[in-house]
Amino acid sequence: MSKDKAPLEPANPVISQYIHNEAFAGIVLIFASACAFAIANSPWLYLYQGLIESNFSIGFNDLKLSKPILHWVNDGLMAIYFMLIGLELKREMLNGELSKPSQILLPGAAALGGIIVPAFIFYAFNSQHSLSLKGWAIPTATDIAFSLGILALLGKRIPSSLKIFLMTIAIFDDFAAILIIAIFYTGNLSTLSLTLASIAIALLILCNYLNVKALSVYFFIGTLLWFFVLKSGVHATLAGVILAFIIPNTIKGEAISPLHTIEYKLQPWVSFFIIPLFAFTNSGINFKDISLNDFLNPLTLGITLGLFLGKQIGIFGTTFLLVKLKMATLPQKTNWRHIYGVAVLAGIGFTMSLFISSLAFEHYHRDFTILSRIGILGGSLVSAILGYFILKTNSLYREYPPKMNLS
Repeated sequence: MSKDKAPLEPANPVISQYIHNEAFAGIVLIFASACAFAIANSPWLYLYQGLIESNFSIGFNDLKLSKPILHWVNDGLMAIYFMLIGLELKREMLNGELSKPSQILLPGAAALGGIIVPAFIFYAFNSQHSLSLKGWAIPTATDIAFSLGILALLGKRIPSSLKIFLMTIAIFDDFAAILIIAIFYTGNLSTLSLTLASIAIALLILCNYLNVKALSVYFFIGTLLWFFVLKSGVHATLAGVILAFIIPNTIKGEAISPLHTIEYKLQPWVSFFIIPLFAFTNSGINFKDISLNDFLNPLTLGITLGLFLGKQIGIFGTTFLLVKLKMATLPQKTNWRHIYGVAVLAGIGFTMSLFISSLAFEHYHRDFTILSRIGILGGSLVSAILGYFILKTNSLYREYPPKMNLS
């Protein structure tokens, strides 16, 4: 390591982390999901349900917080996941792929198309079902771990510019998901809790302004912020995003960026523990009482086709339009088959789609959750297989025919 370079600060840490770790992270995620599916369809189903529904308490007397394990994962650990997303967004906005308007236009517009078209397809299937419509945002999401993991499996045959293109689209998707959760999936608001949360935010901003070096101070106040947001009616995961944007990028007199350090340390915990645990607790579907009609239910079809067709139409269509209008250019060393393959891979909603589904239907009959999970798994699986096949065959096509040996 060069002496003039701060440790934990590679040339492009976000891209470096994803390109090198997401293949294995994707495998861990698939394994966790497969375990949940296998247990949910075995004689040990009662153990699985008992685990995720069992209560876990923190505190004592009137200050005790007691929730099922499933809620601790969805409301607590996922706040850390959203904090990592917030750190990535802040970094990219300061000095990364989102820092220049010219770099934002194409993936930003493609991501927007990949949100609007799936939502429209979902609405077309569920316009007559008011309760089902609450899940309109489910097929708008992209699972960054799965999609980049599949790209990583293809190795060096995929140009790095294509990985950056997909990652930037996924970042925009995550940012849109944050806004959607904040606007559309907020419950009854508590004025007292919101006031206390505002005070916690003000203290965090003050710490940033005063160049407070101790990260433990930010995390202590951030934990209070999470608790107040949890009690406010706004989803608790947003506390992670708020904390991430207040964490200082630089501190006077310090060589190492606090933002870089936290992101570097959080990334493996999120990739190899939090996200797989979320997948394990949320993707267990028992097919014993599921019939063909469930696969043809408007809710299921809206999600499946929204992910599989909506994402590829929205992303590829928008990219094609902008390039043909000469408002943007394709990423370096890519062709239209590359772009189409990435557009299909973006239909892997999985983790984020499951999360939005849990918010949309948490207060309704369990059938809504099961149907949405079937749609998410179906759309994500088909998108993963077809996307991989398209990019794999494109890589082979680019390598052949081999050069002739004239010696």
